Amino acid sequence: MNSTIDLNTYACSDEGLLLPAINEYTWSIGARAFLYLIGMLWCFLGIAIVADTFMCGIEKITSKTRIIQIPDPDSKGGVREVEVKVWNDTVANLSLMAFGTSAPEILLSVIEICGKGFKSGELGPGTIVGSAAFNLFAITAVCLVGIPTGQVRRISNIGVYAVTTCFSMFAYVWMIVVLILISPGEVELWEAILTFLMFPTLILVSFAVDKGCWCRKNKTSSEVEIGIGYKENRDFNNTDDKTRGDDDGGSGTADIIHIARELGRNKDLSEEDAARLAAAKLAENQHHSSLWYRIHATRNITGGHKLVPQINKALQELYEQSQDKITRQTNEMGSHQSLSMIDLTEGGNKAVVEFTAPSCAVLENEGRVRIGIRRYGCCKHPVSVWVETIDGTAEAGSDYKPIKEKVHFKENETLTNVHVTIVDDDVWEPDEIFFVKLWVEESEKDIVLGKTAINQVTIINDDEPGKFEFSKPSYIVNETSGKAQLFVNRVNGADGNVAVSWRTRDLTAVNAKDYIGGEGTLNFEHGETSKVLVLTILDSGLVEREHSFQVELLSPTGGAEIGRIGKAIVTLVNDEEFEGLVSRIANQTMKNLDGLRLDSSSWGEQFHDAMNVNGGDAENATVIDYVMHFCTFFWKVMFATLIPPTSIGGGWLTFSCSLLVIGFLTAVVGDLASIFGCLIGLKKTVTAITLVALGTSMPDLFASKQAAVGEKTADSSVGNINGSNAVNVFLGLGLPWLIATIYWRIQDKKFEVSSDALGFTVVLYTACAIITLIVLMVRRNLSTFGRAELGGPVGPKICTAIIILSLWFIYVILSSLSAYNIISVSF
Repeated sequence: MNSTIDLNTYACSDEGLLLPAINEYTWSIGARAFLYLIGMLWCFLGIAIVADTFMCGIEKITSKTRIIQIPDPDSKGGVREVEVKVWNDTVANLSLMAFGTSAPEILLSVIEICGKGFKSGELGPGTIVGSAAFNLFAITAVCLVGIPTGQVRRISNIGVYAVTTCFSMFAYVWMIVVLILISPGEVELWEAILTFLMFPTLILVSFAVDKGCWCRKNKTSSEVEIGIGYKENRDFNNTDDKTRGDDDGGSGTADIIHIARELGRNKDLSEEDAARLAAAKLAENQHHSSLWYRIHATRNITGGHKLVPQINKALQELYEQSQDKITRQTNEMGSHQSLSMIDLTEGGNKAVVEFTAPSCAVLENEGRVRIGIRRYGCCKHPVSVWVETIDGTAEAGSDYKPIKEKVHFKENETLTNVHVTIVDDDVWEPDEIFFVKLWVEESEKDIVLGKTAINQVTIINDDEPGKFEFSKPSYIVNETSGKAQLFVNRVNGADGNVAVSWRTRDLTAVNAKDYIGGEGTLNFEHGETSKVLVLTILDSGLVEREHSFQVELLSPTGGAEIGRIGKAIVTLVNDEEFEGLVSRIANQTMKNLDGLRLDSSSWGEQFHDAMNVNGGDAENATVIDYVMHFCTFFWKVMFATLIPPTSIGGGWLTFSCSLLVIGFLTAVVGDLASIFGCLIGLKKTVTAITLVALGTSMPDLFASKQAAVGEKTADSSVGNINGSNAVNVFLGLGLPWLIATIYWRIQDKKFEVSSDALGFTVVLYTACAIITLIVLMVRRNLSTFGRAELGGPVGPKICTAIIILSLWFIYVILSSLSAYNIISVSF
């Protein structure tokens, strides 16, 4: 008897719709399982990358804006043009954006039913429930513990969150009702229609709540205007008053200019580095949607074009040092202390020596003058400096006795004095001056001179307390310098301790807006003839005009008087060279931000990003970036070739082409998962709730973690989970059920669905989901947890995260035991 062997029939050869593509009869099961596992993981990366492009198309569609006119009596013509979003944020999140994040699961369920002759499968429904479980339990737990210590994140739009939560729970309760109670083992046409119609119902109800139909209205970003004047590629050479605007566009431009000014003052930064830092800091501080975080996570995983500029460690440290420097300067100016101590000590490593005052006066009959010298910075070691007198109108020998000597500071000594003898004669002379100079030998490497290295000594011939006056009637100060130094002199006498008050008065400059003014008192000791009044200048950012304010001396004490120049005008002018630097940095920053946009403007740009690691930013690419870019290079180039850029067709062409590619890859992944599970003995239900669910949801995990840390609320991280889970059921099961029931109704037959395995996983998920939602509700209302869904005190945060994550393990374990009939549950 002759027996024949069918080479087309072998282990697991009939599990896929498209695979195996070649005959694998002679391959070992171990080798096949390994290759199918690698292929499945590789295709998961491909789906993540094409989903990135798919969501870029969605972002292009939902970010469409229109110009409207609103009444504004302050604007020309009585109306003001503003730009608003066409799509409501809530509708966008629950329709296209939710579909974008759930497309693989939804399409897998549709393709499985259609590919199996419109019969119910296990992989699609199992993936939908398993993905929902991973999203709600695992992602929530990760986001909960990922918040930095001491911080919390609350859901802000609680109305929409409540609606999506109710619909999500109702979706799975409805599945229980359909599969177990109403028609066990069968899905009827009306049930499928009702399930599918719940999707638009969810959108309409959420939109109504968002608009305040049944509760207090929430202000969404779609209602916030975008300034028309602040489009991309705006030229910052023509900055005007609009940079002070309160609308979103204006504040965005003002933010760019503000940080450009801040970084432009740091001489250690090049223009390119300053622009890169500015773009990085602005991108980090912006509000982003959950879709943006999904795309950002995918590109981080695959070594793609980053949405936040990468800055190396050295540049980051330089930026932090500049921030510390600015903070110190601001604190010193705010308290009107001397700015001479800034940066001279080099972090406390050098000793700085200077006179305690820039000038002093002495009566001729006093015989000698005492001049104070101080040291600050490094005071741990003894140091020495030279002191020398220099003639002015007073001459050495006839008016004073010259000195040239070394002054020594002992260990930890910070103040010392030198004395110069004054020659007293009987001849009347006008006030005369000479100078005392400090200098340091070249061999002294650890000593530097301060800003007051020369002291002017005035020899006075009478016993009057003197007159107070400014050194000149007007001062011109660069607005970007941060300070105005006004010299107040005491002339025609310096006898006794006296004081003089000062106050500022606005002219065209405004106190607290252009400068920090007010009033105060300057105290002069006996013989002291000069003081410096330091006023803080604020950087207003205006370049079209000069503005000024007045400072007045008044109310002298001790018999002193106000001299000839009792008032001074301070004029704030723009530093054209600095403004040019700021303009260049701001324009480069705008270009950098433009390079971070989600969409591509041309096919050429798509190919450039696809062919290069990090989209061309190889300088900041890590080893992982290179490895993942190599692994995904085929996918990137293929999708850049097949899928048009979002600039064509307003994003709809990108959306459609990406959807077709996702559908094809999802079919391939379904086959790979089914055959792999078959080869290693995994039930399809177990494969669905573990391997496939994790593979499709892993980008969501990274995205939600980044959103939890980067956003001020929990809406973009865990707030959208319930809405996404509800959409999974209404579309991922409602659509294939509708297709299948219509098909079988035409055939006059029933659409049969096994209620045992699927029914148990749905019941188990629903129970665990209720526990999770109760935990989050308790966290929101108890101070022990910080009154927030995410973050809070470390101990309670970790405990609740463990509880929620353990529910996912319970779900997977019990569902797997039920699939293998180790525990028997029948409905």
